[in-house]
This record gives sequence, structure tokens and C-alpha cells, in this order.
Amino acid sequence: MWLGPEEVLVANALWVTERANPFFVLQRRRGHGRGGGLTGLLVGTLDVVLDSSARVAPYRILHQTHDSQVYWTVACGSSRKEITEHWEWLENNLLQTLSIFDNEEDITTFVKGKIHGIIAEENKNLQPQGDEDPGKFKEAELKMRKQFGMPEGEKLVNYYSCSYWKGHVPRQGWLYLTVNHLCFYSFLLGKEVSLVVQWVDVIWLEKNDTVLFPESIRVDTRDHELFFSMFLNIGETFKLMEQLANLAMRQLLDSEGFLEDKALPRPARPQRNISALKRDLDARAKNEYYRATFQLPGDEHLDGHTGCTLWTPFSKLHIPGQMFISSNYICFASKEENACHLIIPLREVTIVEKADSSSVLPSPLSISTKSKMTFLFANLKDRDFLVQKISDFLQKTSSKQPGDSSTGRKASSLDSAPESSPSPQEASEQPVSPTAPWGGRQSSLAQEAPTASQGLLKLFKRNTPVEDLGAKGAETEKEEQWNSHFCEYGRGVCMYRTAKMRELVLKGIPERLRGELWLLFSGAWNEMVTHPSYYAELVEESTGKYTLATEEIERDLHRSMPEHPAFQNELGIAALRRVLTAYAFRNPTIGYCQAMNIVTSVLLLYGSEEEAFWLLVALCERMLPDYYNTRVVGALVDQGIFEELTRDFLPQLSEKMQDLGVITSISLSWFLTIFLSVMPFESAVVIVDCFFYEGIKVVLQVALAILDANMKQLLDCSDEGEAMTILGRYLDNVVNKQSVSFPIPHLHALLTSGDDPPEEVDIFDLLKVSYEKFSLRADDIEQMRFKQRLKVIQSLEDTAKRSVVRAIPGDIDFSVEELEDLYVVFKAKHLTSQYWGNGRPAAVRRDPSLPYLEQYRIDASQFQELFTSLTPWACGAHTPVLAGRMFRLLDQNRDSLINFKEFVTGISGMYHGDLTDKLKVLYKLHLPPALSPEEAESALEATHYFTEDNPEASPLASGLDLFLPWNAQEALQQEEREGAGNEVVQEKRGEEKRTSTPDYRHYLQMWAKEKEVQKETIKDLPKMNQEQFIELCKTLYNMFSEDPMEQDLYHAIATVASLLLHIGEVGKRFSAQPSRKLRDGAPGEDQLLAPDPPQDPAQELPPPAAGDPQAKAGGDTQLGKVPQESQERGGGEGQASPSQHLSDDETKDDMSMSSYSVVSTGSLQCEDLTDDTVLVGGEVHSPSTTTTRSGGSVDTEWSISFEQILASILTESVLVNFFEKRVDIGLKIKDQRKVERQFSTSSDHEHSGVLG
Repeated sequence: MWLGPEEVLVANALWVTERANPFFVLQRRRGHGRGGGLTGLLVGTLDVVLDSSARVAPYRILHQTHDSQVYWTVACGSSRKEITEHWEWLENNLLQTLSIFDNEEDITTFVKGKIHGIIAEENKNLQPQGDEDPGKFKEAELKMRKQFGMPEGEKLVNYYSCSYWKGHVPRQGWLYLTVNHLCFYSFLLGKEVSLVVQWVDVIWLEKNDTVLFPESIRVDTRDHELFFSMFLNIGETFKLMEQLANLAMRQLLDSEGFLEDKALPRPARPQRNISALKRDLDARAKNEYYRATFQLPGDEHLDGHTGCTLWTPFSKLHIPGQMFISSNYICFASKEENACHLIIPLREVTIVEKADSSSVLPSPLSISTKSKMTFLFANLKDRDFLVQKISDFLQKTSSKQPGDSSTGRKASSLDSAPESSPSPQEASEQPVSPTAPWGGRQSSLAQEAPTASQGLLKLFKRNTPVEDLGAKGAETEKEEQWNSHFCEYGRGVCMYRTAKMRELVLKGIPERLRGELWLLFSGAWNEMVTHPSYYAELVEESTGKYTLATEEIERDLHRSMPEHPAFQNELGIAALRRVLTAYAFRNPTIGYCQAMNIVTSVLLLYGSEEEAFWLLVALCERMLPDYYNTRVVGALVDQGIFEELTRDFLPQLSEKMQDLGVITSISLSWFLTIFLSVMPFESAVVIVDCFFYEGIKVVLQVALAILDANMKQLLDCSDEGEAMTILGRYLDNVVNKQSVSFPIPHLHALLTSGDDPPEEVDIFDLLKVSYEKFSLRADDIEQMRFKQRLKVIQSLEDTAKRSVVRAIPGDIDFSVEELEDLYVVFKAKHLTSQYWGNGRPAAVRRDPSLPYLEQYRIDASQFQELFTSLTPWACGAHTPVLAGRMFRLLDQNRDSLINFKEFVTGISGMYHGDLTDKLKVLYKLHLPPALSPEEAESALEATHYFTEDNPEASPLASGLDLFLPWNAQEALQQEEREGAGNEVVQEKRGEEKRTSTPDYRHYLQMWAKEKEVQKETIKDLPKMNQEQFIELCKTLYNMFSEDPMEQDLYHAIATVASLLLHIGEVGKRFSAQPSRKLRDGAPGEDQLLAPDPPQDPAQELPPPAAGDPQAKAGGDTQLGKVPQESQERGGGEGQASPSQHLSDDETKDDMSMSSYSVVSTGSLQCEDLTDDTVLVGGEVHSPSTTTTRSGGSVDTEWSISFEQILASILTESVLVNFFEKRVDIGLKIKDQRKVERQFSTSSDHEHSGVLG
């Protein structure tokens, strides 16, 4: 690349001059390339240890003049080719011009100006890429790609100087963190260390400080522990590694590849030595923190933050903290945790003004809201800019403001008579909830039900008995405390959130305020008022639609709190149905998961349908991320955190619980339903209050307190059942004595009650103990979540691998270890399409909701790469052609993608089985659909072979079957029949899987037909015409080109090919119509049926010489230069079903048809002749039956059968030995990993290696 000229005082230090002329010098860095001796080793070591490794290219061009001692750099290059291009340009364009100048200063000035002009022209032609990365960083990225063989699509995020501990020896070098890989390179005194680790392979990442590895970062894969230390800024490095590993896990979890977020704020000028990706990752991390801290919608992006103070009228103090500004919100967080949080939606802001500045109150800013609250900020560094920014956002907000919604919920929630039904006017003002489509009675009930305006608990409260006076008094006292708090701290979304509010939440939220405060604490209120008709539209869209999710919802509706009267009638059931169905349509990735019905039913008790819907959104998408997907990853992550916390806080109990396996059993039910399914309703709802205010840490703290309270009994348990009984009875007796709602019988309690029930435990006492003994920090939990997510997702990936391997039919003769290795290589190919193949169908079409077998698929180009490295049939330049045919044969549903099962079936066909099985594979590769129209113009005509006898059969139906013996076919069909009940094993069935309503009767009929299909023999395989036979011979010639027995194989295949050409002529003679005359020059019957074959077959098809390049290129020369493409003809056709192994009798019959008994071909079966006659006769009247081309012609009436080819090959022992020899695929897999070291996701991958 051209460089802006810079002075170089010492030109020859550490550099070797390779070329020179009067004005320029081309130099190579010592230590680069071969040779260099001790000096080269020292320079190479210095380049790695010092910063020059990232900065110095191995080649450069200097400008010099004769009398000057000063040199100027004008170009550098990472390769000799690049620097030579620059050198030649200078010689061709500048040397002659420079010789004209008399003054050396003018020469230097001219050269500098010319170089600057070239750089400016190059920059002008470049497409704008947003913010430019610094020059030094670009050079480091180029070096990284060259060093590790990465493509241009792999972006460097940052690089750091550090040491890698190889054994007990630290190797100083450079750590490169890219989007998809962690790379390390070191070169010390001739010892080179190169590491490449994919982020998707990382199972553990932590920063630790031990005696052996001080201040180090530990990176674990499945088989290796890597330690890096001696960082200048270990905190920044570890944080970036966490982000990149987390992105990789998200990619495995939901196929969300890394995309640069265009909505993120961009600085006015790029920071020095910071890449655009690094900056965007930092901004992404700040965004996530901002949204999590203030429970904001997922599409809210932080614009900026600044230090300031906030005047708090309740404490008469200026509290220091940070102000955060985004397009829709102004937020404040105090430096002291829990001192004060504030959320001001811009839709509520009426006035923003600058107050007079003073020494006591510098740079104040006043913000007023519609609820008559005024907030005073001070100590703002750039107040004018801040005010302008807020004004711009306010202008955008006012244009899309949905209206005044600050007091709507407040009025209804503080209604003095909650038992009364809403007025018709109030009900009409609420969002419309379309009626359910499940019958007239349900529809009328849904229309009458005022669930659009209030929670179900209010509707069914009128039937409750008179509450206990003590509980009633406690409830009234709570309401008074909250009302007093609202008067002092504000009410609604803009209220001050302080430690005082947390104390009130722990004491319990009054039932009349519960719905309102849940909406505010969770952030659901903000989303609801900014999407006023979204829920109603979703309900309307989902009405009458049928999906798998709606089927599961219907099944679980009557299991949702059946003990509560609100869900003992159609009113509550219909509301629950609408909310769950609406969410399934909003988020089809989650759809519906068990436990969502229990949580949603509780939400409906305290809020309207729309409010319950938005609370469910907040719960599933923000507060409990990944909990309710198909693999409940989030719950498994928090289960891992719970186990880790148990080890830290309750070490005695931890080991016992692990032995019993109790934690796995209890945690999922506790976490997924927030204790609602295992604890009395009136008690569990208090935990839900705290959960909406403080998040998952409350659930973890309560779970630890429960184990602690039962420690003695649990330590004495002998099995899991006993431990579960103890915990179940304890939870059943957690009571809420302050509850004013009628008691609901707890079904779990009825099952676990005994003669001597344990003592009652007050829920508020349990909460108090959980906060006092097990107080956790939200930041610590997020850190633990990251570590556990690595472990859980990698564990799920291992489970997926085992499941896929188990789904492979038993007749596939690869061992389990070989199948797992093949899966690793196959998955690695799929992931490369996600890394760098944005346009590839494999990257676009991955659907994590599919069964494991379907999640990873590869396209034709990726299959070609794997086929080339794994096939035992290496065909040189012809290998890609063979790979394309194999892919088309395996791709039965024609979606240009194949899954692992299809891939293994194809590879196994080449490795396993006897001669017949392997020849069947090769035979099928030269017939449609494997033979593409580009390779044979008559491919469409050849489909008649597959459809003549069975019009409904697919031309692809028997593609895979030819690879498998009959017992394997039956096992495969049986597995497909069982696939409907197996979440892992489901074969692709074309477009059928995309229909919304599965027709099981159709499947049953189809499977019944499969049973009735008559098995075909090898005689039923479609015949091969002359053009296809020529393609087969080309493949065989290429296949033998690198074999040690090359000459013997060539001679054998020449003999077999000549024999088969004669057999084809015999077949043509018998299949022709009697009235048709033989073509002039065709051999007569007497000649064709001679008792002896040609004495010298080589005269007709001479074997190629060892050095004959035409022999290795194909069979055209050997077969009389017959062209590759012509009009196709073929023989008879059997049903589209698998072929059988040859029986002993069949083998004997085939053996009798040897090259020394050609006359036996005249005794072909009548059925074959009849079929042949029909097919040939159907096209006799075509204008042209032979296509003549330069170099020869193809006889369209000529055909050959598989059994004839098999019998002919059996006569040549060298061919038989070639196809029956065993090849170890393990060595080829190992070579594949070496070739694609940086792309491999193998757990057995050698991540470290010393390159010589």
C-alpha cells in the first residue's frame, strides 16, 4: 500500500536491500522469509515482543537522492507480489521524469506530491465505509489475516500484547481478538507459536489471579486450558473477550450472527488505535446496561451520558450521579446504589429550560412533566449542547406521541370501589379485545367480560367471604403507606425510585396497586402506551389461526390455576387463550412454552388483557431472557448459577444435593414459574412483587433461604424422592397471613400433606432472611450468567451432536467416534457460511426451532470442499464435478441444502459395503438427477426412467436408497415413521414441513404405500445410455490417475469399456423394431454374436500411457473421441424403490456374462427386451436419433445395464481390488482439520502448535 512519505534516518538498520535504482530502494525486513541467521532471529523476536509486530510490514520502498542522507518511505507491502507491483509502477512512470530534474529538493518534492496524489485518488475511489479505522490498526488487521489465513470477511476487533503460557514457559506475543476467533502469535528465537480458537468452542472464560498464573485470563475449550497474562490493561481485554464469546453463544442459540448496529452513536472523530468494531461493541455494552438498569424497551439506544447532580425534594439534597439520554427517555442513576433512580419519558415532558447559574447551583437544568412534577439537574458540563439534544428528541417525539397516558392506570387503580364493574363508557375507551372464535357461548362471554379494563381478581372478589379483620387492617395500612409515599416521591412512571420504595415492596404491595406497580417496575407500561393498538391487532390477526403453539395452548388452558374461580369458567379461559395466542404470534421463536400459562394466569388476575400481555413480553424478553424457548436455556443458566451459589453459601449441603440430583429437579419448576406452581398463591405473589422490582436475584435468594432452612433434614436424606418431599412440604406451608384474598386450595399441598405437617413459615420472614443472609448484586449475577451460558450452550451442543449421531441409521458403518468427528467438520462448514457467507442459503435458512438434525446444513460449494478432502475417490480436476453430482443426488427436496444424515449417507456409500454397493453409488452418479442438464442435454428425457411405471414417484425417490442395503432401508423407513414423536429425528419432507396444519392421515397413507412398494433388484435399475457411459468412463480414468496400480487399472478399464461397448451394440440390435433397418456400416448379427471376443481389446480402446495427460483428463480420447454431451436414450425402468444385494444365484448369472462369453448377452430376459422395445419405440419417429458433433457421435439407441457393468468389472481382479480396499476416513478428517485449522470447530482440534 502507498504511504504518506515520512523521514527515515537509518535506512539499513534491521532491513536488507533487495533492489535499488538512483531514486528508490526496495527493502525486506530481516527475519522475514528464509535465512537471516542469528540477526534475523533477533529481529523477528523484537518484532513480536515490541509494538513493531503490528506496525511493520515485511517489505517497503524508500525514496532517496544521491547526496541526501535522508530517506522517505513511500510504500510498504505484506507480500513480495504487492511490493513488486508498486516498484514496477515507480520504474515505469517516474524514473524517466525524475531524471529531468536538476535540483534534488525538487525531485523529493515532486515524489512526495505524486505519492500524496496517488493516495488521495485511491481514497476517492474507495466506497465510504463509515468511520475509518486508524492506519496502524489496518496494518495489524492485514498482518492478522496473513498470519492466520483469515479471509477479508473476518474483522479484527482489537489486539493486545501479552504472554501465552505454553507449559510453564511464557511466550510473549500478540493476542488478536476477531469477531469469530481468538488468535495468538509469538516468535521467540526461532520458536514460533500460533493459536487459533473459535469463540463458539469456548466453554469457560474467567479472569483469575493465582501463584502460578498471576493476573491471567483463562480460556477453556473442551480439551485445552489456555492461560494469557502480562496484559497492560487486563480489565479491558477480558471485557472484550466476554462480549465476543457472548455473541458467539447467541449465534449458536438463535442464529443471530454479528451485525454492526447502524443505530449506535458514532463519535465525531475516531479514537486513536480503536477500531470501529471495538467502538461499536463498547456502545452495545453501554446500551445493554442502560436498558437493563431502567427496564427500557429493547429498541432503545443510548445517545450519551454525563455526570450531574439531581435535587431530591424528599431529602433536600443534591445527589451526584449520571444522566442518560436516548431518543425517548431521560434517566438518572445515583452513584450510591439504590439511593435514587429516575425515568422521565420524553412523551411526558412539557418544559425544558436552563435556570440561572450560580456558585451554589452551577449549570442547572429544569425539566417539567405533565404530572406537574419538576426535576432540577445541576453541574452539567455541556448544558447548551444537552438542551439542544433534548429539544431535537422532543420534536421527534411530539410528532409520534400517542397521547396523554400518564394518569389512565392511576385513576382505575385507585378507584374507591374496585368491586364495581366499569361503566360502559370506560369499557369502550379501552383497547378492543376481539372475541374468541371457539363457539357462540364463548364469544358472548368474551364480549360481556370487562377484562379489557380490569383484572379478573376484581370481578371474582364479590363472591369472597368477609376477610379477616387483622389482614384487612394490614392491607389498609399498606395502602396508606403507599399513598403517603406517592405524595412525597411522586406517582407513575416519573416517580423517584429509592431505597424507601424497596422497603415498601418487601413489606408487600396492596392488591389494589399490584397491577399498576408491576407495570411500572417491569417497564411494561412504557411499551404499552407507546403501542396503543398493538395487542388488539395481534388478537385480530391470530383469531382463527391454527398452529402448533395454539394446539399446545388449548391443551394447557384448563391446567392454569384450576383451583382459582377466575379460571373455572369460560371468562378467564378465553382471556388467557387470547393473551397466550397473541404472544405466540408476536414471538414465534418462543411461541408457547409450558409454565407460561401459569405465569400469565396470575398476570391476568391483576391486570387487563393488554396489561397482562405487555407484562408477559417484559418477562419473556427482558427479565427472564431465553427462559421460555424450546431448550429453556435461560432457566438452565440460572440453575447453574444456583448450583454455584449453593457451593459458595452452603458448601456442606452442595455436595449432598449434587449427589442426590435435587437441584436439577427443583430449580426449573421454581424458576420457570417464579414459585407460583410450588407455593400457595397468596405467598408466591409476594415473591413476584419483589421479582418485578429487583429481578432474578430475588428468586435466587429465596431459593437459597429455602435450602438453608431445611439443611439438617436434607443432609439426612437418602434419596432424591425424600429430599423432594421435604422441600415440597416446607413450601406448602409458606403462608401469607396478611392476604385479604380468599384462600385458594393448593393442589400440591394436598399431595404432600402428612400426619405431622411442618410449622408454618411466614413469607415475609422468609424474604427477610433471604436478604439478610444471601444478599446478591445484579451485576454479579449478570457476570455469572455469562459464564454459565457458555457452559450450558456448549453442553446443549454436545447433546445435539450425540442426538444427531444416534439418528444415523445403524447400517452406516462409521463408528460413533468417526460420526462425531464428521459432525464436527460438517458443523464447522455450516458456521463458516454464517461467518463470511452472508449470501449463502445455509446462513440465511438456519432455524434453531428445527430438530437437531436439520439445524446445520451446507450448500453445494461447502459440500464440494468437504467431498474433495474426504472422498476415497480422488479424481483430480474431475473431483468437483463428481461432488456436484453427489450433492444433487443427496438433495432430495431440491432446496440446495443437505443435512448431516444425508451427508453421512453419501460419504458412507463410498467407504463401506462390497463391490456391488460402491458400484451402485458410482452408477447413480452418472444418471439423473445426479447428472445435471449442463452435463447431459437429455437429462430431462432421462426422468422417464423414474416415472414410466409409477407416475406419482419422484425422480429423486431412489437417490439415497441406492446407497443402502435392504435391511438399512427398512430401518430408515421405520425411523422416519417414528420421527413424528421424536424431537430429534425428523426427515425433510419438502414443502410439507412449512404447512401450518399437519395432516397426519396423509402421513399414515404415505407410509402405508411405502410398505406396499415392491422391492426392486439391480435389474430394475435404469439403464445407462452411451453418453452417460462415456461420463462414467471419464470418472474412472480420473479416479485411477494417482493410484500405484495406475497402468494395470488403465488396461483393465480399457478392456471392460471395449467389452461393454460391444454388449451395448448387442442390446441395441435386440431392442430395435423388426421393421427398422440397420444403419449402413453397422456390424451384422453374425459378427456381433461371435463366440470369442476381440483378441486385442486394446486396439479398440488402447490403455493410456503413464505420462499421457489426455488419459487423466477424461475418456474422450480412449473412446474414439466421443463427445461428452448428446441426446440421451435409455432402457427400462423399475419402480422408485431401493435395490437389493445380489443373491448368490444372481452373482453366478452375472459372472457367466464375461468377456469370454459375449454370446450370453443374447439370452437377455424377455421382460427386459419388451421394456426396451417400448421405450425405444416411443421415440423412433423423432427426426434425429443421433447428434453428430466434431470428434465423433453418440449412438442414442445404445444402452447398458448395471448388471452388465458389474459382471464385466468382476472379470478384472485389479478393478475388484481397487473398489474393495478399505480406506481410513479418520486420517482424512485429521488432514481436513490441518488444512482448515482456523475454520475447524473440532473439540479435538490442536489449538496450539509450533510451526517450523
